[in-house]
Amino acid sequence: MIKKIVVFGLKDLAELAKYYLAEDSPYELVAFTVHRKYIEADRYLDLPVIPFEDLEKNFPPDEFGLFAPMFISRMNKPREAVYLEGKKKGYKFISYISSRATVLSKEIGDNCFILEDNTIQPFVKIGNNVVLWSGNHIGHHGVIEDHVFITSHVVVSGHCRVGRNSFLGVNATIRNHLTLAEGTYVGMATAIVRDTEPWSVYVGNPARKLNTCSLDFPV
Repeated sequence: MIKKIVVFGLKDLAELAKYYLAEDSPYELVAFTVHRKYIEADRYLDLPVIPFEDLEKNFPPDEFGLFAPMFISRMNKPREAVYLEGKKKGYKFISYISSRATVLSKEIGDNCFILEDNTIQPFVKIGNNVVLWSGNHIGHHGVIEDHVFITSHVVVSGHCRVGRNSFLGVNATIRNHLTLAEGTYVGMATAIVRDTEPWSVYVGNPARKLNTCSLDFPV
């Protein structure tokens, strides 16, 4: 099992990843990486910063793992691209799952960032590259597909499917047995009571669909 990890990123989430990995994981963070054009200094938080383009030359994928807990932008498309590029380079991605989360399902993919006070009920399936910020409820027999970002205090009721590249804002509520289509944006405190349409934006209680594409909607 690979224990030494490189984190993609140089902002708040990278700093949080450093904290969580140090305090609550078996992994040792050894460096940060981003694309060369974003590097302003060769060190961050007392660790080296390596261009992502050259990462495998300095930290080969047979010896080091990768973790990319990036913030939401453009419905997680940039994070998806980094994840796929890292896979192409041959890296294995770790997932961080807080010891303070209640996790009753073992079907969780890689490059997931699951923080404290999440409740994941039995028979839930969570895909790859998923962020669950603190304090969410993921109901039984649910499916969270790849590249999804769920913020905080979100309730996803039982037997729901959250499509890939979706975003769920703070205090959103999803009624049971619903499907959120690919690229669904659910606004803060929005209550979803019926299935959604792909790449659409929903706000309000009950939710109403806005006339805009989620890829163009600011987070």
